[in-house]
Amino acid sequence: MKRLPLNIDLETKVVLKKVILANRALGKLNGIAKIIPNQSILINSLILREAKNSSEIENIITTYDEIYQASISDDNLKQATKEVKNYSTALLKGFDFIKNEELFLIKHIIKIQEELA
Repeated sequence: MKRLPLNIDLETKVVLKKVILANRALGKLNGIAKIIPNQSILINSLILREAKNSSEIENIITTYDEIYQASISDDNLKQATKEVKNYSTALLKGFDFIKNEELFLIKHIIKIQEELA
């Protein structure tokens, strides 16, 4: 097993070009986000999308309609929808830890994992 840090040059032309493109895209997103009155709508929709798509990898299939209904009421939810909802709650919790504390610690990972249990 290789020990960290790896002795690899990451500052290649290809990587640096991708960093520039990513930085430009983040700048555009930041500009667009500033004109949205309630930025949490954007964040929450991205989190729900990530939760749904990542869950599909584990063969946990639900629809956006079911996920949005789950945000209103927990009554009669399918197991898959509950899992996606828990996943999105965990993602949001992680986002809040980083946003509020500017750190991501092992204790945060443990609290996030509790959401998934």
